[in-house]
Amino acid sequence: MSEEELDEYEASLELALVQEYKAVVGMFDFAVETDRRFYLANDVTVEVRSNASPTLVEVTLRDAWVWDMYRSARFVPSVRVLTFRDVNIERLPKEDLQP
Repeated sequence: MSEEELDEYEASLELALVQEYKAVVGMFDFAVETDRRFYLANDVTVEVRSNASPTLVEVTLRDAWVWDMYRSARFVPSVRVLTFRDVNIERLPKEDLQP
């Protein structure tokens, strides 16, 4: 496979992922962004473990969708993220997402 074919393949995967995101975003209440992944979820729990240095953040997601073009199954029942980095959690505005 040439480099051009690989670029085209990755571009088609990314386009399919964007289209899937647009189709499913209305099903979720939260958008969660970590340094490694982007998720949509219906339930988010955050625990800050400050007894460590640097501070460890544990984020648990339920009923989630994972932004990853290389995963065959993006819908997952639960996700547990452990990170020392920033985590951004946003409640999605339902009225803005409806067509």
